[in-house]
Amino acid sequence: MGTGDWRSFLAQPDVEPVAVCDVYDPFRERAAQMCKEKVAQFKDFRRLLDRNDIDAVIVATPDHWHALLTVMACKAGKDVYVEKPLSLTLHEGRVMVDTARKHNRIVQVGAQQRSGEHYTRAIRLIQDGTLGAVHSISANWTRNIMPGFKPRELKSGLTDALDWDLWLGPAPYVPFDPLRFAYNWRWFWDYSGGQMTNWGAHSLDIARWALDAKAPTAVAAFGGRYELKDGGQTPDVQQAIYSFPGCVVTWTGCEIGGFEAIRYPQGDTRVKPLLEFHGTKGSMVLTRQGYWVTPQIWTGDGEDRQTPAMQPLSDTASGFPHARNFLDSVKSRKLPIADVEEGHRTVVMCHLANIATKLGRTLRWDSEKEEVIGDREANQLLSKPYRKPWTLG
Repeated sequence: MGTGDWRSFLAQPDVEPVAVCDVYDPFRERAAQMCKEKVAQFKDFRRLLDRNDIDAVIVATPDHWHALLTVMACKAGKDVYVEKPLSLTLHEGRVMVDTARKHNRIVQVGAQQRSGEHYTRAIRLIQDGTLGAVHSISANWTRNIMPGFKPRELKSGLTDALDWDLWLGPAPYVPFDPLRFAYNWRWFWDYSGGQMTNWGAHSLDIARWALDAKAPTAVAAFGGRYELKDGGQTPDVQQAIYSFPGCVVTWTGCEIGGFEAIRYPQGDTRVKPLLEFHGTKGSMVLTRQGYWVTPQIWTGDGEDRQTPAMQPLSDTASGFPHARNFLDSVKSRKLPIADVEEGHRTVVMCHLANIATKLGRTLRWDSEKEEVIGDREANQLLSKPYRKPWTLG
Protein backbone atom coordinates (compact mmCIF):
# COMPACT_ATOMS: atom_id res chain seq x y z
CA MET A 1 0.00 0.00 0.00
CA GLY A 2 2.98 2.33 0.32
CA THR A 3 3.06 3.07 -3.40
CA GLY A 4 -0.69 3.60 -3.55
CA ASP A 5 -0.72 5.87 -0.51
CA TRP A 6 2.24 7.88 -1.81
CA ARG A 7 0.53 8.36 -5.16
CA SER A 8 -2.68 9.55 -3.45
CA PHE A 9 -0.85 12.14 -1.38
CA LEU A 10 1.35 13.35 -4.22
CA ALA A 11 -1.83 14.10 -6.17
CA GLN A 12 -2.95 16.61 -3.52
CA PRO A 13 -2.08 20.22 -4.43
CA ASP A 14 -1.10 21.20 -0.89
CA VAL A 15 1.36 18.34 -0.31
CA GLU A 16 5.08 19.00 -0.59
CA PRO A 17 7.09 15.73 -0.59
CA VAL A 18 10.23 16.02 1.51
CA ALA A 19 11.69 12.55 2.01
CA VAL A 20 11.17 8.83 1.47
CA CYS A 21 12.39 5.95 3.60
CA ASP A 22 12.66 2.20 3.10
CA VAL A 23 15.05 -0.48 4.30
CA TYR A 24 15.06 -1.98 0.79
CA ASP A 25 16.84 0.17 -1.79
CA PRO A 26 14.67 -0.60 -4.87
CA PHE A 27 11.44 0.26 -3.05
CA ARG A 28 12.88 3.51 -1.68
CA GLU A 29 14.27 4.55 -5.05
CA ARG A 30 10.95 3.82 -6.74
CA ALA A 31 9.17 6.06 -4.24
CA ALA A 32 11.67 8.86 -4.85
CA GLN A 33 11.20 8.60 -8.62
CA MET A 34 7.47 9.19 -8.22
CA CYS A 35 8.16 12.77 -7.08
CA LYS A 36 8.51 15.59 -9.57
CA GLU A 37 11.24 17.20 -7.49
CA LYS A 38 14.22 15.64 -5.74
CA VAL A 39 13.56 14.34 -2.23
CA ALA A 40 15.84 13.07 0.50
CA GLN A 41 16.22 9.31 0.86
CA PHE A 42 16.76 7.41 4.10
CA LYS A 43 17.27 3.76 4.94
CA ASP A 44 16.81 4.38 8.68
CA PHE A 45 13.51 6.03 9.57
CA ARG A 46 15.01 7.70 12.63
CA ARG A 47 16.96 10.08 10.40
CA LEU A 48 13.70 11.07 8.70
CA LEU A 49 11.94 11.74 12.00
CA ASP A 50 14.84 13.99 13.05
CA ARG A 51 13.95 16.50 10.33
CA ASN A 52 12.06 19.59 11.46
CA ASP A 53 10.68 20.37 8.00
CA ILE A 54 8.35 17.36 7.99
CA ASP A 55 4.79 17.87 9.28
CA ALA A 56 3.31 14.44 8.62
CA VAL A 57 4.40 10.93 7.68
CA ILE A 58 2.87 7.89 6.01
CA VAL A 59 3.48 4.56 7.75
CA ALA A 60 2.96 1.82 5.17
CA THR A 61 5.24 -0.89 6.53
CA PRO A 62 4.58 -4.48 7.56
CA ASP A 63 2.19 -4.54 10.52
CA HIS A 64 4.81 -5.29 13.18
CA TRP A 65 6.32 -1.82 12.61
CA HIS A 66 3.07 0.19 12.70
CA ALA A 67 3.05 0.86 16.43
CA LEU A 68 6.69 1.82 16.91
CA LEU A 69 6.77 4.13 13.91
CA THR A 70 3.50 5.82 14.83
CA VAL A 71 4.46 6.32 18.47
CA MET A 72 7.92 7.66 17.59
CA ALA A 73 6.47 9.96 14.92
CA CYS A 74 3.91 11.37 17.37
CA LYS A 75 6.66 12.01 19.92
CA ALA A 76 8.66 13.77 17.20
CA GLY A 77 5.73 16.12 16.57
CA LYS A 78 4.53 14.55 13.31
CA ASP A 79 0.96 13.71 12.33
CA VAL A 80 0.57 10.18 11.00
CA TYR A 81 -1.31 8.35 8.27
CA VAL A 82 -0.84 4.68 9.22
CA GLU A 83 -2.01 1.76 7.16
CA LYS A 84 -4.47 -0.77 8.51
CA PRO A 85 -4.48 -2.91 10.50
CA LEU A 86 -3.49 -0.37 13.12
CA SER A 87 -1.45 -2.74 15.25
CA LEU A 88 0.03 -6.22 15.60
CA THR A 89 -1.29 -6.60 19.17
CA LEU A 90 -4.03 -5.06 21.26
CA HIS A 91 -1.52 -3.56 23.71
CA GLU A 92 0.23 -1.74 20.85
CA GLY A 93 -3.04 -0.19 19.74
CA ARG A 94 -3.83 1.22 23.15
CA VAL A 95 -0.35 2.77 23.40
CA MET A 96 -0.81 4.31 19.94
CA VAL A 97 -4.12 5.91 20.94
CA ASP A 98 -2.77 7.22 24.23
CA THR A 99 0.38 8.62 22.59
CA ALA A 100 -1.58 10.41 19.87
CA ARG A 101 -3.79 12.03 22.48
CA LYS A 102 -0.90 12.97 24.80
CA HIS A 103 1.02 14.69 22.01
CA ASN A 104 -2.06 16.16 20.29
CA ARG A 105 -1.32 14.40 17.02
CA ILE A 106 -3.69 13.59 14.16
CA VAL A 107 -3.51 9.87 13.39
CA GLN A 108 -5.57 8.55 10.49
CA VAL A 109 -5.86 4.80 9.86
CA GLY A 110 -5.88 3.62 6.24
CA ALA A 111 -9.44 2.30 6.46
CA GLN A 112 -10.34 4.10 3.25
CA GLN A 113 -13.87 2.73 3.04
CA ARG A 114 -14.79 5.19 5.82
CA SER A 115 -14.26 7.96 3.26
CA GLY A 116 -16.45 6.35 0.60
CA GLU A 117 -19.57 8.42 0.01
CA HIS A 118 -21.72 5.38 -0.77
CA TYR A 119 -20.54 3.71 2.45
CA THR A 120 -21.64 6.79 4.38
CA ARG A 121 -25.05 6.73 2.70
CA ALA A 122 -25.41 3.00 3.33
CA ILE A 123 -24.58 3.38 7.02
CA ARG A 124 -27.10 6.23 7.30
CA LEU A 125 -29.83 4.02 5.81
CA ILE A 126 -29.07 1.26 8.28
CA GLN A 127 -28.91 3.55 11.31
CA ASP A 128 -32.08 5.39 10.24
CA GLY A 129 -33.99 2.08 10.29
CA THR A 130 -34.63 1.73 6.56
CA LEU A 131 -33.87 -2.01 6.76
CA GLY A 132 -35.84 -2.38 9.96
CA ALA A 133 -34.11 -4.01 12.92
CA VAL A 134 -30.75 -5.46 11.80
CA HIS A 135 -29.81 -8.50 13.85
CA SER A 136 -27.48 -10.29 11.44
CA ILE A 137 -24.40 -9.04 9.55
CA SER A 138 -22.08 -11.27 7.54
CA ALA A 139 -18.85 -10.48 5.72
CA ASN A 140 -16.49 -12.57 3.66
CA TRP A 141 -13.27 -12.57 1.70
CA THR A 142 -12.71 -15.55 -0.61
CA ARG A 143 -10.24 -16.42 -3.34
CA ASN A 144 -8.31 -19.43 -4.55
CA ILE A 145 -4.59 -18.84 -4.09
CA MET A 146 -3.62 -22.51 -4.57
CA PRO A 147 -0.99 -23.92 -4.57
CA GLY A 148 0.38 -21.13 -2.34
CA PHE A 149 2.73 -18.17 -2.15
CA LYS A 150 6.27 -17.79 -3.50
CA PRO A 151 9.02 -15.22 -2.79
CA ARG A 152 8.71 -11.99 -4.77
CA GLU A 153 12.06 -10.27 -4.08
CA LEU A 154 15.64 -11.38 -3.33
CA LYS A 155 14.81 -14.93 -4.37
CA SER A 156 18.50 -15.83 -4.54
CA GLY A 157 19.28 -14.58 -1.04
CA LEU A 158 20.06 -11.50 1.02
CA THR A 159 22.09 -8.62 -0.48
CA ASP A 160 23.23 -5.21 0.75
CA ALA A 161 20.09 -3.74 -0.85
CA LEU A 162 18.10 -4.81 2.24
CA ASP A 163 18.81 -4.13 5.91
CA TRP A 164 17.27 -7.36 7.20
CA ASP A 165 17.93 -6.62 10.87
CA LEU A 166 16.14 -3.27 10.63
CA TRP A 167 13.33 -4.87 8.64
CA LEU A 168 12.80 -7.33 11.50
CA GLY A 169 12.97 -4.53 14.07
CA PRO A 170 11.01 -5.55 17.20
CA ALA A 171 10.19 -9.01 15.80
CA PRO A 172 12.22 -12.08 16.86
CA TYR A 173 15.42 -12.60 14.92
CA VAL A 174 15.36 -15.25 12.18
CA PRO A 175 17.80 -15.79 9.30
CA PHE A 176 16.74 -14.11 6.08
CA ASP A 177 13.91 -15.92 4.31
CA PRO A 178 12.69 -14.39 1.02
CA LEU A 179 9.17 -15.75 1.67
CA ARG A 180 8.93 -13.59 4.80
CA PHE A 181 9.74 -10.45 2.81
CA ALA A 182 7.83 -8.32 0.26
CA TYR A 183 4.10 -8.83 0.81
CA ASN A 184 4.27 -12.45 2.01
CA TRP A 185 5.22 -11.34 5.53
CA ARG A 186 1.45 -11.19 5.99
CA TRP A 187 1.30 -14.97 6.48
CA PHE A 188 3.60 -15.03 9.54
CA TRP A 189 2.42 -14.37 13.09
CA ASP A 190 5.54 -12.37 14.01
CA TYR A 191 4.62 -9.69 11.46
CA SER A 192 0.87 -9.83 10.87
CA GLY A 193 -2.45 -11.54 11.56
CA GLY A 194 -3.18 -12.99 8.13
CA GLN A 195 -6.33 -12.17 6.22
CA MET A 196 -8.15 -11.64 9.51
CA THR A 197 -6.28 -8.37 10.08
CA ASN A 198 -5.97 -7.61 6.37
CA TRP A 199 -9.38 -7.86 4.70
CA GLY A 200 -11.20 -8.70 7.91
CA ALA A 201 -10.24 -5.31 9.31
CA HIS A 202 -11.92 -3.56 6.37
CA SER A 203 -15.24 -5.39 6.60
CA LEU A 204 -15.50 -5.54 10.38
CA ASP A 205 -14.82 -1.82 10.56
CA ILE A 206 -17.92 -1.15 8.45
CA ALA A 207 -20.02 -3.63 10.42
CA ARG A 208 -19.06 -2.01 13.73
CA TRP A 209 -19.69 1.44 12.24
CA ALA A 210 -23.18 0.38 11.13
CA LEU A 211 -23.98 -0.90 14.62
CA ASP A 212 -22.55 2.26 16.20
CA ALA A 213 -20.94 -0.11 18.69
CA LYS A 214 -17.67 0.05 20.58
CA ALA A 215 -16.95 -3.65 20.84
CA PRO A 216 -18.46 -7.14 20.87
CA THR A 217 -19.18 -8.90 24.15
CA ALA A 218 -17.97 -12.32 23.01
CA VAL A 219 -15.93 -13.81 20.16
CA ALA A 220 -15.57 -17.35 18.84
CA ALA A 221 -13.44 -18.35 15.85
CA PHE A 222 -12.25 -21.45 14.05
CA GLY A 223 -9.78 -22.21 11.30
CA GLY A 224 -6.24 -23.15 10.41
CA ARG A 225 -3.72 -23.44 7.62
CA TYR A 226 -5.25 -26.55 6.19
CA GLU A 227 -4.12 -26.76 2.59
CA LEU A 228 -1.41 -24.21 1.80
CA LYS A 229 2.02 -25.84 2.30
CA ASP A 230 4.16 -22.85 1.32
CA GLY A 231 5.71 -22.21 4.74
CA GLY A 232 3.22 -19.60 5.93
CA GLN A 233 1.53 -19.80 9.32
CA THR A 234 -1.75 -17.85 9.36
CA PRO A 235 -5.08 -19.55 8.51
CA ASP A 236 -6.07 -20.26 4.93
CA VAL A 237 -9.62 -20.87 6.18
CA GLN A 238 -11.09 -18.97 9.13
CA GLN A 239 -14.49 -18.01 10.45
CA ALA A 240 -15.21 -15.62 13.32
CA ILE A 241 -18.48 -15.03 15.16
CA TYR A 242 -19.06 -11.86 17.21
CA SER A 243 -21.84 -11.25 19.70
CA PHE A 244 -23.04 -7.66 19.94
CA PRO A 245 -26.11 -6.57 21.91
CA GLY A 246 -28.98 -7.55 19.62
CA CYS A 247 -26.83 -8.60 16.66
CA VAL A 248 -24.57 -11.42 15.49
CA VAL A 249 -21.69 -10.55 13.13
CA THR A 250 -19.73 -13.17 11.20
CA TRP A 251 -16.60 -12.96 9.06
CA THR A 252 -15.33 -15.71 6.78
CA GLY A 253 -11.95 -15.84 5.07
CA CYS A 254 -10.96 -18.52 2.58
CA GLU A 255 -7.75 -18.68 0.51
CA ILE A 256 -8.27 -22.12 -1.02
CA GLY A 257 -11.52 -21.72 -2.93
CA GLY A 258 -14.02 -19.04 -3.80
CA PHE A 259 -15.52 -16.85 -6.49
CA GLU A 260 -13.36 -14.25 -8.18
CA ALA A 261 -16.42 -12.00 -8.25
CA ILE A 262 -19.78 -11.85 -6.56
CA ARG A 263 -22.78 -11.78 -8.91
CA TYR A 264 -25.51 -9.64 -7.47
CA PRO A 265 -28.17 -8.72 -8.44
CA GLN A 266 -29.55 -9.69 -11.89
CA GLY A 267 -26.21 -11.10 -12.98
CA ASP A 268 -24.20 -7.91 -12.37
CA THR A 269 -20.60 -8.63 -11.46
CA ARG A 270 -19.51 -6.92 -8.23
CA VAL A 271 -16.10 -7.64 -6.77
CA LYS A 272 -15.28 -8.33 -3.13
CA PRO A 273 -15.19 -7.64 -0.21
CA LEU A 274 -18.82 -8.36 0.48
CA LEU A 275 -20.99 -7.33 3.44
CA GLU A 276 -24.59 -8.44 3.97
CA PHE A 277 -26.96 -6.72 6.41
CA HIS A 278 -30.22 -8.54 7.17
CA GLY A 279 -33.08 -6.52 8.62
CA THR A 280 -36.76 -7.12 9.24
CA LYS A 281 -37.77 -4.89 6.30
CA GLY A 282 -34.92 -5.38 3.86
CA SER A 283 -31.46 -6.83 3.24
CA MET A 284 -28.46 -4.91 1.94
CA VAL A 285 -25.42 -6.11 0.02
CA LEU A 286 -22.56 -3.61 0.37
CA THR A 287 -19.30 -3.72 -1.61
CA ARG A 288 -16.73 -1.22 -2.82
CA GLN A 289 -18.77 -0.90 -6.00
CA GLY A 290 -21.99 0.17 -4.31
CA TYR A 291 -24.93 -1.20 -2.33
CA TRP A 292 -28.21 -2.91 -3.18
CA VAL A 293 -31.23 -3.21 -0.89
CA THR A 294 -33.85 -5.90 -1.47
CA PRO A 295 -37.19 -5.71 0.40
CA GLN A 296 -37.93 -8.67 2.64
CA ILE A 297 -41.03 -10.84 2.28
CA TRP A 298 -42.76 -11.63 5.56
CA THR A 299 -43.81 -15.28 5.65
CA GLY A 300 -44.82 -15.87 9.29
CA ASP A 301 -48.21 -17.15 10.39
CA GLY A 302 -50.94 -14.53 10.31
CA GLU A 303 -49.12 -12.30 7.82
CA ASP A 304 -50.33 -11.56 4.30
CA ARG A 305 -47.02 -12.60 2.68
CA GLN A 306 -46.75 -9.19 1.09
CA THR A 307 -43.58 -7.12 0.80
CA PRO A 308 -43.27 -4.47 3.53
CA ALA A 309 -43.75 -0.86 2.51
CA MET A 310 -40.35 -0.09 0.96
CA GLN A 311 -38.83 -0.01 -2.49
CA PRO A 312 -35.61 -1.62 -3.72
CA LEU A 313 -32.65 0.75 -3.34
CA SER A 314 -29.21 0.92 -4.92
CA ASP A 315 -26.20 3.20 -5.14
CA THR A 316 -22.82 3.14 -6.83
CA ALA A 317 -19.37 3.97 -5.53
CA SER A 318 -17.89 7.45 -5.75
CA GLY A 319 -14.29 6.99 -4.60
CA PHE A 320 -12.29 7.06 -1.39
CA PRO A 321 -10.94 10.59 -0.66
CA HIS A 322 -9.14 9.33 2.43
CA ALA A 323 -5.89 11.23 1.97
CA ARG A 324 -7.85 14.46 1.61
CA ASN A 325 -9.67 13.84 4.87
CA PHE A 326 -6.35 13.35 6.67
CA LEU A 327 -4.85 16.54 5.25
CA ASP A 328 -7.93 18.56 6.17
CA SER A 329 -7.69 17.19 9.71
CA VAL A 330 -4.01 18.11 9.91
CA LYS A 331 -4.99 21.69 9.12
CA SER A 332 -8.13 21.92 11.27
CA ARG A 333 -6.88 19.67 14.13
CA LYS A 334 -10.28 17.96 14.13
CA LEU A 335 -10.35 14.17 14.38
CA PRO A 336 -10.22 12.39 10.98
CA ILE A 337 -12.94 10.03 9.82
CA ALA A 338 -10.80 6.97 10.62
CA ASP A 339 -9.26 8.23 13.84
CA VAL A 340 -6.73 6.06 15.66
CA GLU A 341 -9.30 5.17 18.35
CA GLU A 342 -11.69 3.81 15.70
CA GLY A 343 -8.86 1.87 14.09
CA HIS A 344 -7.95 0.41 17.47
CA ARG A 345 -11.51 -0.70 18.25
CA THR A 346 -11.79 -2.45 14.90
CA VAL A 347 -8.46 -4.26 15.04
CA VAL A 348 -9.31 -5.44 18.56
CA MET A 349 -12.04 -7.53 16.91
CA CYS A 350 -9.46 -9.04 14.58
CA HIS A 351 -6.94 -9.77 17.34
CA LEU A 352 -9.61 -11.44 19.48
CA ALA A 353 -10.65 -13.66 16.58
CA ASN A 354 -7.07 -14.78 16.02
CA ILE A 355 -6.63 -15.50 19.73
CA ALA A 356 -9.90 -17.45 19.82
CA THR A 357 -8.72 -19.44 16.78
CA LYS A 358 -5.39 -20.29 18.42
CA LEU A 359 -6.97 -21.29 21.73
CA GLY A 360 -10.04 -23.00 20.30
CA ARG A 361 -12.53 -21.41 22.68
CA THR A 362 -14.98 -18.53 23.01
CA LEU A 363 -13.68 -15.34 24.58
CA ARG A 364 -15.83 -13.00 26.68
CA TRP A 365 -14.62 -9.41 26.28
CA ASP A 366 -14.58 -6.50 28.72
CA SER A 367 -14.16 -3.47 26.45
CA GLU A 368 -13.69 -1.00 29.31
CA LYS A 369 -10.79 -2.88 30.89
CA GLU A 370 -9.68 -4.23 27.48
CA GLU A 371 -9.21 -7.73 28.79
CA VAL A 372 -10.67 -11.19 28.28
CA ILE A 373 -12.87 -12.08 31.22
CA GLY A 374 -11.52 -14.95 33.32
CA ASP A 375 -8.95 -16.19 30.78
CA ARG A 376 -5.33 -15.61 31.78
CA GLU A 377 -3.92 -17.47 28.78
CA ALA A 378 -5.92 -15.33 26.34
CA ASN A 379 -4.88 -12.12 28.08
CA GLN A 380 -1.22 -13.07 27.75
CA LEU A 381 -1.72 -13.03 23.97
CA LEU A 382 -2.90 -9.40 23.97
CA SER A 383 0.74 -8.32 23.80
CA LYS A 384 4.12 -9.75 22.84
CA PRO A 385 7.70 -8.84 23.81
CA TYR A 386 9.90 -6.70 21.56
CA ARG A 387 13.37 -7.72 20.49
CA LYS A 388 16.03 -5.54 22.06
CA PRO A 389 16.84 -2.70 21.78
CA TRP A 390 13.34 -1.76 20.59
CA THR A 391 10.78 -0.66 23.17
CA LEU A 392 7.32 0.90 22.82
CA GLY A 393 7.51 2.91 26.04
